[in-house]
Amino acid sequence: MVLTLFLLGLVYAVLIAVLFAAGAGAVTIAVVAAALFAVQLFSSDKIALYSMGAREVTPEQAPQLHAMIDRLCVTANLPKPRVAVADTPMPNAFAVGRSPKTATVCATTGLLHLLEPAELEAVLGHELTHVQNRDVMVMTLASFFASIASFIVQVGFWFGGAFDERDNNNPGFFVVILVSAAVYVISFLLLRALSRYREFAADRGSAIITGRPSALISALMKISGNMQRIPQRDLRANTELAAFYIFPPPVKSAIGTVFATHPPLEKRIAALQRLEAQLQGTA
Repeated sequence: MVLTLFLLGLVYAVLIAVLFAAGAGAVTIAVVAAALFAVQLFSSDKIALYSMGAREVTPEQAPQLHAMIDRLCVTANLPKPRVAVADTPMPNAFAVGRSPKTATVCATTGLLHLLEPAELEAVLGHELTHVQNRDVMVMTLASFFASIASFIVQVGFWFGGAFDERDNNNPGFFVVILVSAAVYVISFLLLRALSRYREFAADRGSAIITGRPSALISALMKISGNMQRIPQRDLRANTELAAFYIFPPPVKSAIGTVFATHPPLEKRIAALQRLEAQLQGTA
């Protein structure tokens, strides 16, 4: 994860250098960057919950769910996050929020109906590890300049007035567009790799918090098997949040592992089995 973040920083440094070399105004860059960062940082959790149709639930409305999160938070020494439920048959869970104090953990009704208590607890432990590791903040910071690069590529003609040239038909302008496109592609791949690493870390955190890696293995296998029975229209409707879920919707358009937000199920299970052996002292 450190190496991936370093490479992302290097790529973004190239983008900033090219922008300044091409004559882009520092004020223009700062204003656009600050606006995009503020939207990402303070609105991403609300947008994610709204898009899922999630609603916050009280301990009276979901006593078992709250009780599990209470126990896990005590074990993990975390402040209790807000608890939400999304009414969808897709079995999944996700965590949002820029810090443990502003976090929300959401489970779908499909997940609540599918899993046994120990399995559900393991999934919630996975999500709480994301909260503990501040993964939403990490991914927001990591994707920040990728958003800038994407913005430049998509609406590059808006930046014509930001350069000290008389028109847009100049090498500097087109160099910025080309470099921005390259930065977006490279950062896209690196962000996918970072996302996969943080899923491994969250799996490990769940196993340590609950002390039962086998429960998470069982949950992942159930979720994977049940996903095959979910209509494609429901899966496609949730693909924009794939990076947040404990298990990504396997839509038919999904392509190679290098573009995946999550590690292959087989590798996650293998890592959890090794951890199970370590915890039992048989490794």
